[in-house]
Amino acid sequence: MSPQRPEVGEIFRRFRDRLAADARDRPTASTELPAANGESTGLPAANGESTGLPAANGAGTSSEVGQQRRTAEPGRRGGRRGGGRRGGGEELRVPEAEFTSYYGRPILKAPVWKWDIAAYLFTGGLAAGSSLLAAGGQLTGRPALRRAGRVTALAAVSASAVFLVKDLGRPARFHHMLRVAKLTSPMSVGTWILTAYGPAAGVAAIAEAAGVLPRHGLLGLAGRALPSAGHVAGLLAAGTAPALATYTGVLLADTAVPSWHEAYPELPVIFAGSALASGAGVGLLAAPPAHAGPARRMAVAGAALELYGAHRVETRLGLLSEPYRLGSPGRLLRAGRMLTAGGVAGALLGRRSRLVGALSGAALLAASVVTRFGIFYGGVASARDPRYTVVPQRERADARRTGMDLPSDRAAPPAM
Repeated sequence: MSPQRPEVGEIFRRFRDRLAADARDRPTASTELPAANGESTGLPAANGESTGLPAANGAGTSSEVGQQRRTAEPGRRGGRRGGGRRGGGEELRVPEAEFTSYYGRPILKAPVWKWDIAAYLFTGGLAAGSSLLAAGGQLTGRPALRRAGRVTALAAVSASAVFLVKDLGRPARFHHMLRVAKLTSPMSVGTWILTAYGPAAGVAAIAEAAGVLPRHGLLGLAGRALPSAGHVAGLLAAGTAPALATYTGVLLADTAVPSWHEAYPELPVIFAGSALASGAGVGLLAAPPAHAGPARRMAVAGAALELYGAHRVETRLGLLSEPYRLGSPGRLLRAGRMLTAGGVAGALLGRRSRLVGALSGAALLAASVVTRFGIFYGGVASARDPRYTVVPQRERADARRTGMDLPSDRAAPPAM
C-alpha cells in the first residue's frame, strides 16, 4: 500500500469542506486549495485560467474541476437559457396570453360588406320613416308633409335597391331570393318586405303627379284614379315601414359578429328610432313650421328610441361595448348623439322659424347617417379582434360550469 494514500485522502476531505464553506460565504470567489505539503499551488490551467486544484503529485481530477466551475459560476446556465431556479438565474415566467388563432388568422372572418351596406341601412330607414311621415300628413290633411314623405320614400327605396344589388353583384340574385320564403331567415323576410314595400311606395309617389296630368283621355282617367290609389298605397307602405326599419337590425344581430350578435335586443330599437328621426328630418326640411307638427312629434319619439338604444349598446354589453366606444365607431356614435339632441332641441324651441326647423331637420338626417355607420363599423371592429370572441365564450363557459356546480376544468366522475 502506498504511503501517500492517507495524505491524499486528507487533502480531498479538506478540499470538500473548503468548497462547502466557500459556497455558503462567497459562491463566486475562486478557491485555492492546499497542496500535499500544505502550500497553495495556484497552478494555471491550459487556457490561462487558475483552476485552484490540489497539487497532489502535480495532478487533479476532472470531476473536481467541473464541480468547482459550477460552484464559481452559479448563474451561468440560468442566464443563458432565459432564467430558471436550477442555475441561480431569474425565475422563468409564462408570457402573457395573446388572443390569436391558427397560423395568425383571425378567429372570425370579418364581414366583407363595404360602406354601401352601411348606406343601405340608412336609406332603408329613411324610406320607412318617410312613409310614416307621409301617412301622418295624409291623415291630418297636410299635403306638404304627404308629398315630401312619398317622394323621399321612393327615392330612398330606389337607392336601397341599388346598394343591395351592388353588394349582391347581380340583380338576378335578388330574384332568386323570392323563390323561397323562410321565416327563420332575416334575409328572406327582408327580401319579401322590400318586395311588398317598393311597389306601394312607388304608386304613392306617382300619385303625387296626378295634378299635372291632362283632364281628358286616358291620362285624364289615370289622373282621376291616382289619388285614390295613392291613398291606399301610402297606407300600405306605412304599414310595412316598421318591418322595413327594423329587419336590418335583426339581420345584423343574426350574424356571428360579436358586438352585433350580443346587441340583438337593442339594434332594432336603434334602427327604428333612427328611421323615425330621419323621416322627421325630411318633414322639418320640406314643410312650413305651421304644418310640421307631426314631424316634431316623430323627432321626439325617434330621438328617445335612438338615444336609449345607443346608450344600451355602449354600456350593457361589457367587453363587447368597447367597439362602440373606441375608435371611429365611438366618434361616429358620439356625433350621432350630439346631432340628435341638437335636432330635437331645435325642432321644439324653433317651431316658429323656418330656418331653425330646416337646420334641425338636417341635423336629424346627419345623426341617422352617422349612427348607422357607427353601428356598422363597430361590429366590423369586433370581428377583427379575437379578444371579443374568446373572452365572452370563456365567460359563458365558466357561467355554465358554475351553474352546474362543476369545477373549472372538468366534472369529476361519480365514485363507484
